[in-house]
Amino acid sequence: MKKIFFLLLFIASFHFIQAQNMSNKKLDKLLIGLVDSLDRDFGKWQFYYKGVKMVLLTDDFHNRMRIISPIIYVNDLKPDYFKKSLEANFHSSLDCKYAISDEIMWTVFIHPLKELSEAQFIDALDQLNSSAKTFGTSYSSGNLHFIKK
Repeated sequence: MKKIFFLLLFIASFHFIQAQNMSNKKLDKLLIGLVDSLDRDFGKWQFYYKGVKMVLLTDDFHNRMRIISPIIYVNDLKPDYFKKSLEANFHSSLDCKYAISDEIMWTVFIHPLKELSEAQFIDALDQLNSSAKTFGTSYSSGNLHFIKK
C-alpha cells in the first residue's frame, strides 16, 4: 500500500513540475509588474530589477531561458576576483553563476523555459540582484551558503 501511495505521489509531483508551461507571454506579464524601465522584444527583455540591470533571453525551440546581469569589465577585475567568483559558484552563488563573456564578468541564471514556475522566476531575479550587488565582497546570491570544511 505504501509503495502505491509513493508511486502516485511521485507521478503527481512529476506532472506538477512538468505542468508549469512558462512562455514568453507569461514572462512578459510577470516582468511588467516586477521591473523598472522595461525594454521588450520577442524573446529578449532589458530592465532594471531593484536597481540592477538585467537581460532576459529565451529560446522556445530549445526550451531554454537565461537571465544575465553585467557586473564589471574583465580588465577592471582585481586578480583575486577570478578565484573568489569560482569558489562562490560552488559555495554561495546558488542557482546563479559568475561567468565571463565578451570581456565582461556576468552573473547568470539558466533554466529550462517551460518548466520554470513564477516563484522560481521571481527567486531568480532576487538571486541575480544579490549576486550582482555582492560581487567583490560576499559573492552571495542569498542567505543560504554551503560551508567549506
